[in-house]
Amino acid sequence: MTSSALYPVAVIAVTALVTWALRAFPFLIFGKRPLPEMVHYLGRVLPPAIMTVLVIYCLRETSFIEYPFGIPEIIASLLVIVLQLIRRNMYLSIVAGTICYMILIRLF
Repeated sequence: MTSSALYPVAVIAVTALVTWALRAFPFLIFGKRPLPEMVHYLGRVLPPAIMTVLVIYCLRETSFIEYPFGIPEIIASLLVIVLQLIRRNMYLSIVAGTICYMILIRLF
C-alpha cells in the first residue's frame, strides 16, 4: 500500500478507535454501579440545550428585512416543530425539514 493510500486508512482507523474509546469510557468508569444523579441530570437537560444552540446557530444569519425575509427558514422550522409534536420522530422531522428548506430556497 502506498503512503498516499495509507493516510486515509490511518485516519479512518484512528477515528474508529477514538469513537470506540469514547463510547466504552462510561462503561469502564461506572461498570455495574448506578449512574450518579449529576449524569442523569445532564442527560435530561443537555439534549434540549444543545438543540437550542444549534437552532440559534443555524438561524443567526437569517435576514428578516431583506427578500426572502426568512420565509424558507420559518416554514421549514415550523414544519419540524409540527412534525415533532405530532409524530415525535426526530429523524422524520430533520429529514422533512431539510428537504422542505432545500426546496424553498430554490423557489424564493
